[in-house]
Amino acid sequence: QVQLVESGGGLVQPGGSLVLSCAASVRILSIYKMSWYRQAPGKQRELVAVITSGGTTDYADSVKGRFTISRDNANNTVYLQMDSLKPEDTAVYLCNAVKVWNYWGQGTQVTVSS
Repeated sequence: QVQLVESGGGLVQPGGSLVLSCAASVRILSIYKMSWYRQAPGKQRELVAVITSGGTTDYADSVKGRFTISRDNANNTVYLQMDSLKPEDTAVYLCNAVKVWNYWGQGTQVTVSS
């Protein structure tokens, strides 16, 4: 069983930055991969960024060069640094962990608006 708790969402102006955190209840090195997804109203959930236990990262084309996924193994936390935010980044951001099964956090709202 893996519990995930996201934090760090909020309201930010276009061009601004936010850092999202995802705290896991187990050692993240034991988790095959951890990802950030997002879901906007009326849209399908989409993969934003992923980091594997080996440190490999990948990003959706829409966020490449603006978002950075990283992890702190000592604190069992994965981060999503979001820069140059755009209104179309507005969504609920969810943390996902794959450790035999899929685990999800409750999500954190990110709103980009002036």
